[in-house]
Amino acid sequence: QLQLMESGGGSVLAGESLILSCTASGSAFGINNMGWFRQSPGKTREMVAMLGNGVARYANSVKGRFTITRNMETMTINLQMNNLKPEDTAVYYCKFSNWDAEDTWGPGTQVTVSS
Repeated sequence: QLQLMESGGGSVLAGESLILSCTASGSAFGINNMGWFRQSPGKTREMVAMLGNGVARYANSVKGRFTITRNMETMTINLQMNNLKPEDTAVYYCKFSNWDAEDTWGPGTQVTVSS
């Protein structure tokens, strides 16, 4: 059974950077999409960055500031977040999806950006 664990969250000032990591353990057979989502209090969970078939997609709000990368050998995806803004404050979740469209989520990591 696949399990995910995020790390790297924390509290920073506006303009600073953070790197989030998500490491998978267990069976990752058939994984074809990996990505990051976030959820702020009172808001629905939204896609931040996704990698599928080698193509990266980003939410408009983070384009040019965030970069998603992956290491298939270690089954890790990272999210480099630069020039953070207070509106980036949220709980960040990683998600892996397989060919059968089955999703596995991590428990989330808090990112807080203060002005």
